[in-house]
Amino acid sequence: MSLPALLVEAFADGPCKGNGAVVVRLEQPLSDGTLQNLARSFNQSETAFLWWDGHGWRLRWFTPSCEVPLCGHATLAACLALGHWGLIRSGGELNFLTRSGPLAVQLQTHQTLAATIELPSPPLQIAPCPISLKALLERELGEAPSAFWRSSLGYAVALVGTHCALGAMALLADQLEESERSGLVVMQAIDPAVAKRQQVMGVGADYQLRFFAPGLGIAEDPVTGSAHALVAPYWLETLHTDQVVGWQCSDRPGGMVCQRAADGRIRLTGVGHVLWDGQISPGADTGHEGATAWRSL
Repeated sequence: MSLPALLVEAFADGPCKGNGAVVVRLEQPLSDGTLQNLARSFNQSETAFLWWDGHGWRLRWFTPSCEVPLCGHATLAACLALGHWGLIRSGGELNFLTRSGPLAVQLQTHQTLAATIELPSPPLQIAPCPISLKALLERELGEAPSAFWRSSLGYAVALVGTHCALGAMALLADQLEESERSGLVVMQAIDPAVAKRQQVMGVGADYQLRFFAPGLGIAEDPVTGSAHALVAPYWLETLHTDQVVGWQCSDRPGGMVCQRAADGRIRLTGVGHVLWDGQISPGADTGHEGATAWRSL
């Protein structure tokens, strides 16, 4: 059995940036165990598996260690892969059928390898910042967070000042308590007066963040669509605008344009880069059920 596969670097305008996702096009569903083994072998933040079931494109996402019910960058990568394979036309729209419900995507016409995806954006809930996390961020950034939230995704969100050196902050994964290990967003505004703001599709970034998820087997995720979908409403309201540009200042940086969509969702637009395009030979399906842990990324 030979299957087409791509490595797409999502939310990146060139090679070796953004967040890598392998996209594999299946002829038919494979067992969880086989999908998990492939994702472990690819060792990307996520591997996306697509197949046509006669009614629409089914989509599942796996990290190297578990299946997740939501992943933004691998959804963008899957849309770009269909365009690369000629299975969706420029400007074409479709709904991926996922375990988080249908996710609308559109291949853009104005730029090569650009797409728009719509992701759920559950409301942020103000919460007290754990003492251990407050001390950790104060030690690493020089001050405690000015605001803190939790969400139904399982992510915690901390807001820090514009003068904090967020991009230079050390990796936090090994120092997080259990309550933040499923996802911690640390974010800050970007001063619009900064002369060399990072650009996404020609527009300067309004805010930036970093995202740590050691509980998902990912010490730091480079560019996280679901995290931006979660925090974009805060920035849209704070900046009194209908569009914001989010940047992720990881060691593989990238960003996206964020807008409100219907039904409490956020529309994310970004570009991608195809690093390799080929075929894989996974062998016979094991038939064993594998990943059963459900997490959000």
